[in-house]
Amino acid sequence: MARNSSQAIESLAAEIGENIYIDIAKWHLYLAEAKLHTVLAEQLFPLLESGRVDESAVTQVLQQISVKVGGGKRELPLSDLLPMQCQVNLLDLLEEFQRNL
Repeated sequence: MARNSSQAIESLAAEIGENIYIDIAKWHLYLAEAKLHTVLAEQLFPLLESGRVDESAVTQVLQQISVKVGGGKRELPLSDLLPMQCQVNLLDLLEEFQRNL
């Protein structure tokens, strides 16, 4: 991976980590705190590079990332843990980030 890509992924991860959260019993756990921001950024960055940032592509990525809950007793797709507003915000964030690439 090129240095620029690494820096872009780190920057994207920081944006995601600070702005996007999972909702558990009305508690907001930001993805940086949940240590999910980098994984998500790494999965989403190829979409940005290829210009394929749309709702279905992002939803597919969110569904493919499993989050262990209950000490690993269960795994849920990240898409099930993000409130709809966070998914909308994520799409907006990605579109803005892509414009600045």
